[in-house]
Amino acid sequence: MKKKNETEIENIGRVKFPRKKSGEMFARVVDIFGNDRMRVFCEDGIARIGRIRGKIKKRVWIRKGDLVIVNPWDWETQAKEDLGKAEISWRYTKSEISWLARNNKIPEILDINNLPV
Repeated sequence: MKKKNETEIENIGRVKFPRKKSGEMFARVVDIFGNDRMRVFCEDGIARIGRIRGKIKKRVWIRKGDLVIVNPWDWETQAKEDLGKAEISWRYTKSEISWLARNNKIPEILDINNLPV
């Protein structure tokens, strides 16, 4: 029998990677605006407004500092003052983030301690 306060270690089967061919990339959540929108800092060095995809909206809670996969909107005409927009399609768990960090898969610009935003 397991005790209640014992933590379970997740088995990592597969870790999802961004599909670079379709424009997906890693990003960190910087601010939360509400109404399923948040500011994300992407691996290409651009801050965007991320919108949580409808498929994961009620299933996944995204918090400040989380590592996510975003898909920037390429059909949007961007003004100089406005932030671009992107769709958040995946959030990584703590065990997946530790696996990515051990295998040097997270870009250096997205280090949680050195975010420029």
